[in-house]
Amino acid sequence: MIVEPVGANDPELRASLSEAALPTDDLAEPGRAFFRFVDEGSTIGFGGLEAYGENVLLRSIVIVPEARGRGLGRRATGLLLEQARATGARRAYLLTTDAGPFFEALGFRTVARENAPADILATRQAVSLCPSTAALMARPIPGHMK
Repeated sequence: MIVEPVGANDPELRASLSEAALPTDDLAEPGRAFFRFVDEGSTIGFGGLEAYGENVLLRSIVIVPEARGRGLGRRATGLLLEQARATGARRAYLLTTDAGPFFEALGFRTVARENAPADILATRQAVSLCPSTAALMARPIPGHMK
């Protein structure tokens, strides 16, 4: 699988996120980076991140329906974590309403919002785009022990 940068206004990115009921309102705001995941010449999904120093918010992770069930979501998340490490991030956070078990299997653990860094809690994802019932999860970035 390869990872390619993709613009926030990419129609495939926006369509995939919309079909998965993931937020698109803030894609073009500063500080966001999005990626296309390509396997065997076909786009199999997308993901993004927002870097805040040693913290990063993983977001907009979606695998297209026809590519699901083949372990590609696990690989795509690993590639996003590599991108996060390249920014200098040491800890990854994400918000999810229905993929908690998937992310737990990848080493993420639920974090009480009051224990999360202020920069993560101030993101539009945490403030308004994701419901207050969304689980906040975190894990160390591979290669870092913090």
